[in-house]
Amino acid sequence: MKGLAKDLARLVGPEGFSTDPEDLLVYRHDAIAYFAQGEPAAVVLPQDTTQAARVMAYASQNGIPLTPRGAGSGLSGGCTPVRGGIVLDTKRMKGILEINRGNLTARVEAGVVLADFQKAVEGQGFFYPPDPQSKSVCTLGGNVATRAGGPRAVKYGTTVNYVLGLEAVLPDGEVIRTGSSCVKHSAGYDLTHLLTGSEGTLALITQATVRLLPKPPATCTALAVCPTMEMAARIVSETIAGGVVPSMLELLTTASLAVFNRFVTPPLPEEGEACLLMEFDGTAEEALRQAKEMAGACRDMGAMDVRVVPQADEAAVYWMVRSRLYPLVVSRFKRVVTEDVTVPRDRIPDFAAKVMGIAQETGLSMGLTGHAGDGNMHPTIRMDEVSDELQARADQAMAQVVKAGLALGGVISGEHGVGLHKAQFLELELGPEQIALMRRIKKAFDPKGIMNPGKIWPPELES
Repeated sequence: MKGLAKDLARLVGPEGFSTDPEDLLVYRHDAIAYFAQGEPAAVVLPQDTTQAARVMAYASQNGIPLTPRGAGSGLSGGCTPVRGGIVLDTKRMKGILEINRGNLTARVEAGVVLADFQKAVEGQGFFYPPDPQSKSVCTLGGNVATRAGGPRAVKYGTTVNYVLGLEAVLPDGEVIRTGSSCVKHSAGYDLTHLLTGSEGTLALITQATVRLLPKPPATCTALAVCPTMEMAARIVSETIAGGVVPSMLELLTTASLAVFNRFVTPPLPEEGEACLLMEFDGTAEEALRQAKEMAGACRDMGAMDVRVVPQADEAAVYWMVRSRLYPLVVSRFKRVVTEDVTVPRDRIPDFAAKVMGIAQETGLSMGLTGHAGDGNMHPTIRMDEVSDELQARADQAMAQVVKAGLALGGVISGEHGVGLHKAQFLELELGPEQIALMRRIKKAFDPKGIMNPGKIWPPELES
């Protein structure tokens, strides 16, 4: 340990690393505490790409496992140091290096907090749509590494749709720059998007060049409470089929209504099973027209309470509550297990029925929320107590949920990534041939196997 500390002090300076046990403890897990799988020998916080490259080269030369980390806000265990070694925390690399007005692009360091970046570009009349619920803390580098999504994916897509180029450090310390600041780029293999979503298993992302959009001039929010989950899911499916594309379309459960009623008036009817929260953007006239059309469709299909909320300050309250639902739920229960299954949007009603059936069969307390406009659903098991027996039942139930999603043509993760949490299911989606190809790609980038080991596929497939 003393030798490692001495070497790291030489590479990044005495303020650029820690081996203090109290500091190391918080790096054992991400936002899901029970994913704690190992403890690092050291945490390094480089100031720039040069320092990061020195640490990567050192780790490679000495065969030390290295785990990249952004804000630690992930929900799949992707940034946990399961094999110990060094955690490389990018939080000090937080420069917004360029906002190019004429090219509608920006270049940022990996440690920039998403909300800070969005505020900066919106101050210049631009718009960066990707919006994970953790945007107040999550970093651009972490977003790129996991292909993060969020509510606005229904209309604008996810992080992968905005990444034009990357600066990254390979495991041996070599720095590469992929892609460009051009919207069109078709030379060679697309290394930019190979690294996007690689979850720190191929390289350390240190900078990203992303495209921007003009900021929509106005938004309008609408809300509908439905007597059944099936009705809410059907409204989502038929809305998309009818060609209406909200900028956000969220599906929430009965428990959410009680939380909303702490903040909004008049209160929502809590006897409903589900709630749809929607936003439309464009000109003020366009946004209001779409919201009213959607509200009318919800009434025609039997929704109990339908509201159009054109005032921005009032609408902000609804979206504030939505963004805080997960931490509020976590604070009320001893443990919360959340899934991240995406299904085709026309299969949402079928998936909702499957989840509710699994809840009834297992006797577990299960809820269903999600970014319903793009089919990204988050079934959640809530536990008042924690025991090995209850955890085993929850794991079995979630396995059924994942397989139900796959049977409907879905995928095992829409935005959280694979990490530790989904490794057991990856082959069910991709098959052994694709897994074998990915392992060969991993070997080409990381022949010594030091980059975020133990992630994406089960240990028996890693060697």
